[in-house]
Amino acid sequence: MAEHGIELKGSSFTLSVVHITDQDITEVKRLLAEKVAMAPAFFRAAPLVINIEKLLRTPDFSAIADVLRELDLVPVGVTGAKTDEARDAARAAGLAIVSTGKAAVTQSLPEPKEAPAELLNLPGTKVHRGPVRSGQQVYAPNGSLVVLGAVSNGAEVIADDSIHVYGPLRGRAVAGAKGNESARIYCQQLMAELISVAGHYQLSAGLQGDNWEQAVTISLAGEQLTIDRL
Repeated sequence: MAEHGIELKGSSFTLSVVHITDQDITEVKRLLAEKVAMAPAFFRAAPLVINIEKLLRTPDFSAIADVLRELDLVPVGVTGAKTDEARDAARAAGLAIVSTGKAAVTQSLPEPKEAPAELLNLPGTKVHRGPVRSGQQVYAPNGSLVVLGAVSNGAEVIADDSIHVYGPLRGRAVAGAKGNESARIYCQQLMAELISVAGHYQLSAGLQGDNWEQAVTISLAGEQLTIDRL
C-alpha cells in the first residue's frame, strides 16, 4: 500500500560480489584495480557486496569500503559474516548484512550449434571450448569472445568487443567492456542474470519477455540496449 508518496516492496537484484581472501588492504586494492581495469565501463559506479567467508579475522570494513569508493565502486553490504562481532563491525561501517540465495538447480543443457569457421579464425578472437561453469570468468582482452558451450548461472564472460555464445547464456555477459559501443552479444538461448554492452546493462528481471529463452542478438542503440531475434 502506498502511503504519503512512498511504496515499500520486496524485490531482488543481481549484484557483483567481491570475495576478500587477504587481510592486507593494500593487496586487496591492487587486485581490485586489476579487475576493474578489465571492464571499466561495466564497473563504473557498480554496487558491490563484500564476501568475507574465507577470512579468519574480522576485517577493517571502513578501510575496504574506502578502497572500493576510490575505485569508483559502491559498497552496499557484507555477506559471509559468521560472528556477531563481524556483523556489528559491518553495520558500524554503514554496510548492510546480505544473505545469499540458494544455489541454482543444475539442468541438462542442449547441444550447442557449431560456430562458423570464419568467426573462429578471426584475428583477435578468443575461443573457449566447453561450458563456462559457475564461479568461472572468461575474458577476451582487445577482441571478441566465442564460447562453444553454455554459460552457467554464476559464471561471467567478458570481452572488449563482442561475445558469441553457442549455447544457453545463463550467467553474466559483459561486451564492450572498455566502452566499445558497437560491440554485441549473440546467444542461442537468452536466460542471463545480466547483460551489458559498453557499461549499459539489463538484469534478468527486465529480460524475461518475448525474447526470453530465444536466440537473440543484443546491441546498444543510443543509451538503450536492444534485443532482436536471430
